[in-house]
Amino acid sequence: MFTGIIEGLGTLKTVKPGDGALQLVVESDFELDGTKLGDSIAVNGACLTVTRLQGRQFHVDVSPETVEKTTFKNAQVGGRVNLERALRLSDRLDGHLVSGHVDGIGHLSHRETLANAILLTFDVAPELGHYTIKKGSVAIDGTSLTINDCGATHFQVSIIPHTAEISTIGSIPVGCGVNIETDIIGKYVERFVSGSGKPGGPSTRRGVDLNLLARSGFLD
Repeated sequence: MFTGIIEGLGTLKTVKPGDGALQLVVESDFELDGTKLGDSIAVNGACLTVTRLQGRQFHVDVSPETVEKTTFKNAQVGGRVNLERALRLSDRLDGHLVSGHVDGIGHLSHRETLANAILLTFDVAPELGHYTIKKGSVAIDGTSLTINDCGATHFQVSIIPHTAEISTIGSIPVGCGVNIETDIIGKYVERFVSGSGKPGGPSTRRGVDLNLLARSGFLD
């Protein structure tokens, strides 16, 4: 698990494709003290396993499923990425619960400045927009942000200068693709309530409704 609070930036030193998968070598801008083989690191929001470690450089394998769901399909040597090592149980949860399992790709459609904030609007597919709510949480390239406003196929976030400085999100151009992870809690709640794993999909068991709550004594 992660928090969406970016620990620092890294640079893609090697991008090696093969059979729909990728092997990446990432060089971190910060020391990786305490990191070991098998540890998880979120790279632009995708949870990847360290397979080799040397100083500030670490190697990871990216599966075909992850390549398909993320912007790694367009990864290039020299690209800058957000990095966050896995959450420890003793850490503060400053962002929100992030699994590192990217749901899909969004694209920056609009940018504007308002006082000290940068307002960013992202276009997303309806299956991603389904899980966005006003004042809810979303992870963009691994960065935990609060949704200002949203619709069926878009949402807007606001970032402060500090976030723009320490992550890649402050410099992405309009039209650029980003990795999106919607709020994991919302997805679980929907699954439990509807009994369906897909938005609008058929229920596999009776859902929770007002009648059920009343019969169970939760409503007067």
